[in-house]
Amino acid sequence: MNSVRKKVVTILCWSAVFAFAFLAAPALAAPLDAFKNLEGTLDIAGGTAHIPVMQRAARNIMSVNPNIRITVAGGGSGVGVRQVGEGLVGIGNTGRPLTEAEIAQYGLVTFPFAIDGVAVAVNPANPVKELTSAQIAGIYSGEITDWKDVGGESGGIDVYGREDGSGTRETFTEKLLGKTPLASSVNVVNSNGAMKTAIAQDKRGVGYVGIGHLEESITGIVIDGMIPTQENAASGKYTIVRNLYMNTKGTPAGLTAAFIDYIHSDEGAGIVSESGYIPIPPK
Repeated sequence: MNSVRKKVVTILCWSAVFAFAFLAAPALAAPLDAFKNLEGTLDIAGGTAHIPVMQRAARNIMSVNPNIRITVAGGGSGVGVRQVGEGLVGIGNTGRPLTEAEIAQYGLVTFPFAIDGVAVAVNPANPVKELTSAQIAGIYSGEITDWKDVGGESGGIDVYGREDGSGTRETFTEKLLGKTPLASSVNVVNSNGAMKTAIAQDKRGVGYVGIGHLEESITGIVIDGMIPTQENAASGKYTIVRNLYMNTKGTPAGLTAAFIDYIHSDEGAGIVSESGYIPIPPK
């Protein structure tokens, strides 16, 4: 009798496992199910920090429906605002909040989806691993021009910054420089990728990138004792942070709305996290 009971229990347990797997599979696929009956093209442009998230989401969506085409381009936050406002793209990404003037001019609606820290970075060969905010302001204003003046080896400092309109630049300037004017000698690059390349190739270089872009080719600097990690940005231990936004002209519909919903889904939050950012749930 005990043997029979054990068999019955075993059968019931396996039945429960198969039932759970059967029910779980549609649940896991649910976010992408929204795209199965859609078609068309969605163009996305703007902030370069957004690109890894947007590209991976686009690949996932197009893999379930070949009738959908999604393109992702950079250009910076200013480009994102202008292109979505002029109807050139469906989603314009920014690494900063929209201004009241931009909202009024273009009728934009904004959707925050991630928190990103902005890190000051140097070449891994540079012995300087910590700086104060005052030292960083001195470097970018042109008052400090030699690494030996901040604890490094003697040699000129090659300073890199982002283009006007960059959300990364705006966060860096607001959080670290304040009203300190930038030196005219700052070398301007136009994306996080270009910034990484410049610093990785220049042992005397210093610049700034989204924390999600830190990798072994560049070293994030400790600032005023704050270590640049996304975990610290999420907990408030690192305060040089910003939100990442998707913006649309008016209330989104169709493929555009579905894409934004996907980024805000649990699956989308996983993409955001794996891309090095902290997901923001929809309001």
